[in-house]
Amino acid sequence: MGLLIKGLEDYMLPCINKKYFGFECMGCGLQRSVVLLIKGQFADAFLMYPAVYTIIALFGFLIVNHFKNFKSGNKIIIILALLNVFTIISSYLLKLYLK
Repeated sequence: MGLLIKGLEDYMLPCINKKYFGFECMGCGLQRSVVLLIKGQFADAFLMYPAVYTIIALFGFLIVNHFKNFKSGNKIIIILALLNVFTIISSYLLKLYLK
C-alpha cells in the first residue's frame, strides 16, 4: 500500500494555472485529497478538497446506475452534479478570499 501511495505522489500532475498565473484553479487539491483518502486521513482529505466526497458519491452512483438503472436515476445524477458544482465553486471562493 505504501508503494502505491508513493507511486501516486511521484506522478501527480502539476497545476498549470498556478504555475503560469500564480493562483490555484478549482481543481487544485483533488489529487492530493485522493491520496489522503487512500492513506485513511479523511478529515485532511476534506480540508484539502471539500468536493472529494461529493465527487465520489456522483461517480459511485453513476457506476451503480449504469448496472441497476434506477427509475429516478437522472434526477439523482443532476442533483449530485449540481451539489458538486456548488461545493467546488464555494470552496474555491472561500480558499481564494480567505488566504
